[in-house]
Amino acid sequence: MQDDRLHYEDFTEGRSFALGPRLVTAEEIIEFAREFDPQPMHLSEEAGKASILGGLSASGWHTSSLFMRLMIDAYVLKAASEGAPGIEFMQWRKPVLAGDTLSGQSIVEEVRLMRSRPHLGIVTFGHELQNQRGETVMKARNAVMIRRRGTSEVPA
Repeated sequence: MQDDRLHYEDFTEGRSFALGPRLVTAEEIIEFAREFDPQPMHLSEEAGKASILGGLSASGWHTSSLFMRLMIDAYVLKAASEGAPGIEFMQWRKPVLAGDTLSGQSIVEEVRLMRSRPHLGIVTFGHELQNQRGETVMKARNAVMIRRRGTSEVPA
């Protein structure tokens, strides 16, 4: 059986994956905020305008969740991914406002084999998301464990 997924060997330094575009609606901002971050600037346009954010804005955690979805759609589900050990950093640089369209890229910054698990490699990505005005709204960096080609079984 052929495994057409992307493997460690396919993630060369400098390779770029396009993220988005993704429209962010007022309804989804409010829905996420009600459930996870019910601060006023995430729940109403008026409160958002009265804040330093300038309008109804997505929680940073909502932006992070949208970013995760964009990565999933761009390459994670197409890869022999084994998960991630964490996020090195995530910065919310500008507010994501209702009506913004997010797009960006994930770039492979570093690749290395795991000594402790030779069937896996570590691929480190740098990420940026921009709004439709070209303003960077989020930056992040993280590593992902990706299976090497031809190593479908976990060693005993």
